[in-house]
Amino acid sequence: MRRLLISLALLAMPTVTLAASTAPISRHDAFVIVWDSLHRAVTDVRETPYTDVLKSDEAYQKITFAKSRNILGDFEKFRPNDPLRLDEALIWLFRSRNLDDPEKISSATLPEFLDRYQIAKLPSDSEKMPAITDDQLATLMRLFDEALATEVHEVSLYSEKFHGKGTAFGESFDMYALTAAHKFFPYNTLVKVTNVENQKSVTIRINDRGPYVKGRDMDLSLGSFTTIADRSKGVIRATFQRLGDSTIIGPCVQEPRYAQRITRSTILNPGIPRILHLGDALNIRSSKAFVVRSVTYPDGNTSDVQNWVLPKEVYSLKPSVVGMYTFHLSSADGKNREMGMEVVECDR
Repeated sequence: MRRLLISLALLAMPTVTLAASTAPISRHDAFVIVWDSLHRAVTDVRETPYTDVLKSDEAYQKITFAKSRNILGDFEKFRPNDPLRLDEALIWLFRSRNLDDPEKISSATLPEFLDRYQIAKLPSDSEKMPAITDDQLATLMRLFDEALATEVHEVSLYSEKFHGKGTAFGESFDMYALTAAHKFFPYNTLVKVTNVENQKSVTIRINDRGPYVKGRDMDLSLGSFTTIADRSKGVIRATFQRLGDSTIIGPCVQEPRYAQRITRSTILNPGIPRILHLGDALNIRSSKAFVVRSVTYPDGNTSDVQNWVLPKEVYSLKPSVVGMYTFHLSSADGKNREMGMEVVECDR
């Protein structure tokens, strides 16, 4: 607590004479730090750029994309070399972490958000807004991300009613996939969701918008929800750890995600992972008999297996090459399902 109070005091300081080693960080350099910490994809950069940010700037696309998403503000100039003020840093952090609609996060509403996340204290109206250093920005980011990681949310599930229908991002909703709906998190964001009651976690991918029930912060697919709680719970309390965009952070740093259900009653243990590291073996079993009909390998060839796997037996496969493997499985009553597994080579 003592370190926290010291950090807050530094952030709330009025302007002082700064030595060279404690010079304020520029808006340009600060934005790059804030943005890169998100591991967020930059796509469809079509908006009018700032007039004082050149295309030759390596951060040009990031800055222009953030402008189009109203994270930085829709002004004519970015003022990249100006010192970053405390209020600007807070607005960027709250908007980039998708706390709410960006238009609802402004200088006027900062006190409301700081009541919720007590990570800094704004100067009084009679004091000048301080510029902050890179160390102070790092402290601010750390305090805020720690607060977000421990914040408890109300989480619900959605399933059969929406199965096969389109999501807000144009995908077909698969209630067995490890996905979720969130009001503000960007498409393809990976989030580690932890049930505070039993500490079970699942890493989900955002592919839909919602929920729209007051007080709830995320709708988990049935597959996601039942990984960390009994379906009968309906609603749980959970924490969120935002990991980054699934297209950026890469398969080697993602937590295991599994396809488990052939049918509602035939469930694989632990399941077929979406990602398997080369050199590891796949081992699956079930409390009910199932059939491995065939396996399609990365080169396109299909092996006709027709292997019955009885309860207490294990089906094993140790891939020898990287690429996508597709398993064609059946339950004992003839219900079929395909499950994909990508084998990747990672440094250990």
